[in-house]
Amino acid sequence: MIIEKQKQSVFAPRPQSFADLMEMYEVNYIHLRLLCGDIRTLPDESISTLPSDGIPVLIKILERTRHTTILIITYLFDEEEKRPDLKVQIYHDSRQADVISRHCRLTKKNIRAWEQNTDSVLLCRWRLNRFLFKWTKYLHRQGHRFPQQDG
Repeated sequence: MIIEKQKQSVFAPRPQSFADLMEMYEVNYIHLRLLCGDIRTLPDESISTLPSDGIPVLIKILERTRHTTILIITYLFDEEEKRPDLKVQIYHDSRQADVISRHCRLTKKNIRAWEQNTDSVLLCRWRLNRFLFKWTKYLHRQGHRFPQQDG
């Protein structure tokens, strides 16, 4: 099943169901494991740099408990206020990862016609976690790893 999830390359722009969201949480967990290995053993801060002129990426552990880890993943831009900090809660027992730092501002103005029948909370969680899905996939393709292995 995990190999099947790794093959999934895209999620639709909108959720079809709550089960779809749970599946995305699972795939996000898998992507983070591909980047970090065992998340429970990550150092409090880990920076990944690429041999090319890529922007370094930081993963900082904010909280560790027996069943969860909360971390921030961000690019290390020179201007700290422009960093795309994304706070993620990892659920080790269910093997899921969920973005918890951002909030959607859903109003009737920015909900498209095809989204009118979708629960706004589901849509919000979908958008945030779809971003994590795409970002972790991109970081993996670029060659980022945490912590970086020497040699």
